[in-house]
Parts: sequence; structure tokens; C-alpha cells
Amino acid sequence: MKLVKDKELVVGADFAGYPLKEAVVAHLKAKGWKILDLGVTSPEDNDTENMFHRVGLRVGAKISEGEYERALLFCGTGMGIHIAASKCPHVHAGVVESVPAALRAITGNGVNVLAMGAFYVAPQMGIDIAEAYLNAELGSGYEWWKNFYEFHKLAIDELEAFDYEQYKANGFKMDHLGDFEIKLETKE
Repeated sequence: MKLVKDKELVVGADFAGYPLKEAVVAHLKAKGWKILDLGVTSPEDNDTENMFHRVGLRVGAKISEGEYERALLFCGTGMGIHIAASKCPHVHAGVVESVPAALRAITGNGVNVLAMGAFYVAPQMGIDIAEAYLNAELGSGYEWWKNFYEFHKLAIDELEAFDYEQYKANGFKMDHLGDFEIKLETKE
């Protein structure tokens, strides 16, 4: 598997996300990242194979198949490409438009595919979002919050084990793999 700690990442964009993707990728490459780009690679690219949902599925498959640990996706809103990637097993995708949201996406939700929308995210903000996301991990930065990692890891594990037909047969109740105290804490 290609890992973030080794500065390896898969990315993809449709035509609308292309300019933002280019800014983010240029920044990452300048910092030594190896990037596999599975979407639009030039402003003249009008190949329908690079429609947002097709790019999202291609990138999501790299996560599903265990080839890459994390990915970045870009389209106009970030929404459509993230929905497509989410159709792939083991993909936990999120759309963000700010640095705090990017941090929480990885630290609290273990997002392995992060999407951004070029209609809403300026290039420098996209770079800052990517930096925040790629320089954090599940549970990091919340060491002061009792059971933060364990609580969120449980959610990820239950989502990974989720079977809709079993859930439906169980009266739409989830089988718990464990439980932790639910308490919103504040940093002192």
C-alpha cells in the first residue's frame, strides 16, 4: 500500500476541479510527494471518461483495493465526486471547505478520501486543506479528550462491518462492536 508517511497519494479531478487540483498537486510535488493522477490532466481534456463520477470511482477503487491509504478528489462542488468514490467498499469520503473541517475529517472520522469543490475553495485554501489533512491522523490533536481515538475508531470499525440487509433484518438496529461513554469535552 502507498502510504501518506511515504508521501504517496492518489488524486483525481473532473474539468471543474482541475484548476484547484493543479494548484494542490504542484504544491505537494514541490514538497516531494509522488502523485498518481487518475482524472483530468490538461485544460483541453474533454474525455467523457473523466466525468466526475467516473473519476471518483477510479480513485475510490485504489482505496478499496488497498493500493493507496488516502486520496484527494476535486470537482466543482466536491459533492458528486465524493458520492461516487463512496460507492467503493472501504472508502470513507468527506467534502471539506476549511482547514478545521479537514482536520476533523481525518482526526475524528478517519476520512481516507477527501474532496474539495473548486467553485468554493480558493487555491491557497485548497493547499492549506491538503496540508492539514495529510499531516494528521485519526485521533491526533485530541489527546486531551478521553477515549477520543477509541470512540471514533469504534465508529469506523462498525461502519466497515456494516451490512444493510442484516441491519434491515434486525429492525434497523445496529449490532454494536463495543461502546464508549458519550460526552462532549472541552479543552482546558
